[in-house]
Amino acid sequence: MPGAEHLAEPLRSRWSPSIFDDQHRLTHEQIGTLLHAAQWAPSSGNSQPWAFVVAERGSASHDVLTQHLSRGNAGWVPRASVVLVTATQVAPDEDGNGGRSEALAHYDLGQAAAHVTLQARAMGLHAHQFGGFDQAAVAAGLGVPAHYRVLSGIAIGARGNPDDVPERDREREQRPRARRPLAEIVHGAAWGEPWPPPGEAL
Repeated sequence: MPGAEHLAEPLRSRWSPSIFDDQHRLTHEQIGTLLHAAQWAPSSGNSQPWAFVVAERGSASHDVLTQHLSRGNAGWVPRASVVLVTATQVAPDEDGNGGRSEALAHYDLGQAAAHVTLQARAMGLHAHQFGGFDQAAVAAGLGVPAHYRVLSGIAIGARGNPDDVPERDREREQRPRARRPLAEIVHGAAWGEPWPPPGEAL
């Protein structure tokens, strides 16, 4: 990928596969390391609003999640070794603690999730974040308190054999990876002004 060759590992090799080895398992120590990566992510005022439900393949929480996956995710997500169901505190709890900024809670959870994906790659694993499931139904099925909002899942595991999955999932793996050019997302002196300025090399 243009530009990625200058990035440090594990940023350079991170991507989101959809074919996981459905026999691979993670130890509790490995899962704990992934969760520690999230634990040490930056957060506004050290509020740490994030929370995770560990849905190991074959567990009760995994059964809840897989019942409510979208059609597009129902084929590949259950094959992952573990799915971390993410949530963040969007309102104060019953004692009035936390939940001061919903916007920052979403932002902070995103940072924690990114830390998980990079830690997974550093461990020789792959992570694929997804939002295609009924968040309200999963929250209810898992007993998530009302002051938290379930947002996404992070499927983590080892790469699987493409021959073990339907053609639809094999095609997903073969889609070219692309990113919008920096010129479309980066602004300089003001919104719409280029950076770097014309005539200056990046």
